[in-house]
Amino acid sequence: MKVCVFGAGNMGARIAEVFLTHGHEVTLLDIKDQFIENGVKRIAGDLSFLVKKEKMTEDHKNELLAGLKTSVDRNAAADADFVIEVILERMDLKKELLQDLDKICPAHTIFASNTSALSITEMAAAVPNRADKIIGCHFFNPAQIMKLVEVTRAMQTSDETFKFAFDLMTSLDKIPVAVNEGPGFVVNRILIPMMNEAIGIYADGIASPSDIDIAMQNGAGMKAGPLHTADLVGHDVNLAIMETLFRETGDPKYRPHPLLRKMVRAGWLGQKTGKGFFTYDGPFGKEIPGGDLTVR
Repeated sequence: MKVCVFGAGNMGARIAEVFLTHGHEVTLLDIKDQFIENGVKRIAGDLSFLVKKEKMTEDHKNELLAGLKTSVDRNAAADADFVIEVILERMDLKKELLQDLDKICPAHTIFASNTSALSITEMAAAVPNRADKIIGCHFFNPAQIMKLVEVTRAMQTSDETFKFAFDLMTSLDKIPVAVNEGPGFVVNRILIPMMNEAIGIYADGIASPSDIDIAMQNGAGMKAGPLHTADLVGHDVNLAIMETLFRETGDPKYRPHPLLRKMVRAGWLGQKTGKGFFTYDGPFGKEIPGGDLTVR
């Protein structure tokens, strides 16, 4: 199947990797060559790790990388069977992309969004002639490892589109769950308020980031604590999801904590920038022990 992935960032590159390693013809697209080059480097690094662990041969790695297509031209999606957008969490940008692709792609093409919280129904309404072929496929970070995918129906999504997407995710060795659209879907509807509460506990001086996470790991059975998870997701993304939840529901329990806004303004976005509630050895680097955030 011909698959196009729009957005070559951390998530987009890894989603492209998942399709690539499961035998699909993949084109990775973004607005700048530099973004694409960085995405290909991420994929190559992951595949090299598999070679090192003897889970893939060097020849197979080279074959996959040679088969990966890249482009900054949206017309590269003209023969795609399945398109998934993994661009910025801005509804205006997503609608503009979908409307453009609606003119480019054949009638049978299914459009998926990897959005964390935005309305799939609103996206579908932007392309009324193929609204029934719009679906949410929300992967989790890191996408090449995490099994879960939230397959989310818009109000307009047809049963055929839903089944196709659900079966496709299963074929990628993922564990799909069926979701009817609602703010934050399932995981983020539960997880994001937990992160927000953990931020508040730290801001109130009750416990350090490390101790908060240790408490939740050993007292609530979490594999990773809420603040390490928040750093992994990225605080710009966390803030965007919280704002969506708060705007869509009007419920004050989803109001983002002021400390989160301050961290985003400072550019302390977590692992991707090397600093969040914990400190890392550069962007996407290893955590530096004892590097808990101290707010002045």
